[in-house]
Amino acid sequence: MTSVTDRARASGALSGDTLGILVMLFGMLLFAANDTLGKWLVATYSVGQIMFLRSIGALAVIAPLALRRPAGELLHVGRPVVLALRVILATGEAAAFYYATISLPLADVITYWLAAPIYVAALSPFMLGERVGWRRWTAIAIGFVGVAIALRPSSAALTPAALVSLAGSFVFSLTVIFGRQLRGTPDLTLVFWQFVGSLVLGFLTLPFGWVAPSVPDFLLLCLLGIVSMAGHVCVTRSLKLGKAATVAPMQYSMLAWGMVFAWLVFGEWPDRWTLVGAAVIIASGLFIAFRERKVKEKGAPTTLVDTP
Repeated sequence: MTSVTDRARASGALSGDTLGILVMLFGMLLFAANDTLGKWLVATYSVGQIMFLRSIGALAVIAPLALRRPAGELLHVGRPVVLALRVILATGEAAAFYYATISLPLADVITYWLAAPIYVAALSPFMLGERVGWRRWTAIAIGFVGVAIALRPSSAALTPAALVSLAGSFVFSLTVIFGRQLRGTPDLTLVFWQFVGSLVLGFLTLPFGWVAPSVPDFLLLCLLGIVSMAGHVCVTRSLKLGKAATVAPMQYSMLAWGMVFAWLVFGEWPDRWTLVGAAVIIASGLFIAFRERKVKEKGAPTTLVDTP
């Protein structure tokens, strides 16, 4: 017979997973809103200017939080070279996303980025020393087929924006892997330096396309950074509340939010190739997550994406 303690533990675990799922879903909503707002603003302002002003908004919120932390926490990290590489990659990935949204439908760009867990699984044996069995290799291959379908079976579809999207999603997977190598680094430190990198890149590009923003647009540009930061916080918190294998697959809800926002704001709706490719990518990613859970239950390391 199950004891009261066992039932309480089971109930607590279920409650944690449920709360983690809800927080992850909200985080994906925030990221979709962030992406929609970014696409709206990139029609008027350069990618560099957007990176600069969004970082100001995010750092204005992060700074008071950082001041409450122990002195030197932001400067003393265990693996500074890995952190620097992650900052550079994350900065380039964010810039690639905004650039891609200039000429591609939002749902298309999000679909390419959702392939990141597949890249992580493919790279994990080489960069993390993790074992990937034949089932997951098969799912990885199918996931790449989904990416090809989403690109549309035509050489005309390989536009610069599409190629930048593919490169950006791959770079994002590298930031995830480097993030795994920095598990001992506080979340605030990771987010702080990530936005500092965006600030520096944006600042360097300001002489090449500065457009004086109106007050409403300036507030929206700052809000862009705040919403992005809040999304990161939600994802990190969700993975602490619930099991990663249960919570992480909820990241695919971002595509649904993105499709809704793209339709409401830009009148865009993904074509059949994007929808079919997205379905294949999501099915592959969910199978990889399922296998990750099985492997974790056996005590082996996993490769689940812990940031979107």
